[in-house]
Amino acid sequence: MNETEAALLFAVLSNADRLKVIRALVEAGPEGLKAGDIAVKINASPSRASFHLTALAQSGFVGSKRKSRSIFYQINFNRLGALVSFLMEDCCKGSRELRDCCNMQASDRN
Repeated sequence: MNETEAALLFAVLSNADRLKVIRALVEAGPEGLKAGDIAVKINASPSRASFHLTALAQSGFVGSKRKSRSIFYQINFNRLGALVSFLMEDCCKGSRELRDCCNMQASDRN
């Protein structure tokens, strides 16, 4: 991933509702969530959730599958992982203090 592509992806994520969608789909795992369930989780109207899901799908962060009469959305872990990897590339430049800080922050969330 290059800086231009990363910047475009960050632009897509620069919305609180879209970040909520991403977090909800990461939590849901590979099975994903129905569009209506996503709207409830992010406290948005179905049309508003659809608007954000469309933007996330166009950027490659989410995909969708129809199951019966429902559409399920799943996170594209590869796409999200590529963005995280871009951020962490050459992380900390070998500094133990910086690495420890990153590890401590991750363990604080658990």
